[in-house]
Amino acid sequence: MTENGDATPLVQLENVNKHFGALHVLKNINLTVSRGEVLVVIGPSGGGKSTLCRTINRLETISDGKIIFDGQVLPEEGKALARLRSEVGMVFQSFNLFAHKTIRENVTLGPVKVRGVAKDAADKRAMELLERVGIAAQADKYPAQLSGGQQQRVAIARALAMDPKMILFDEPTSALDPEMVQEVLDVMVGLARDGMTMMVVTHEMGFARRAANRVVFMADGQIVEENTPDEFFTNAQTDRARDFLSKILTH
Repeated sequence: MTENGDATPLVQLENVNKHFGALHVLKNINLTVSRGEVLVVIGPSGGGKSTLCRTINRLETISDGKIIFDGQVLPEEGKALARLRSEVGMVFQSFNLFAHKTIRENVTLGPVKVRGVAKDAADKRAMELLERVGIAAQADKYPAQLSGGQQQRVAIARALAMDPKMILFDEPTSALDPEMVQEVLDVMVGLARDGMTMMVVTHEMGFARRAANRVVFMADGQIVEENTPDEFFTNAQTDRARDFLSKILTH
């Protein structure tokens, strides 16, 4: 039950399948994400994690099954889909910032164009968010002048600027140099503590342990196991999960 007393999940996936031609990449996925929950999805490459993440705002269509977001079945297209996308933030592996716009302009673009927020109000909010992610001093620079870690923090601020109900993170640190990973994860941990609903596809097991309410382990297009971080990392129930953990936790 969340603070507003709404116990219905924010996201429900029911028997979701996805085929790329002959390749069956999502197999009968049943999953819910509660309001305020941080769900971390881990597993070997090619297991369907990113595809799963991208179906929730319909960047990937599904072959069959049903996805319900905030009580509504995911719309196919048009204005209803645009509205949904404005309520689901997305942070990608590559930062996808507009190179010809300043950092501040990157953050204000969505609220002004999509939400109809006045420019002054959008600017004020953008500066608050850039402060929150620790890069307010970079507001008038262009993306190419920032490090990868700083650019990814701009991408997070840009997602937050739309006041989304949820943010999807698709391997947000995998394109970063190792020394920049922590600065991005620290921002994400802060969001988790503030109660943002998040679905995070990541290889960062430390983040999964620190910030997740629940860990979902995917392999071969299926959810193999899900549990609390403590239980999953200390007492995995399936051979597939134990095998995966033995390979990554020994390094």
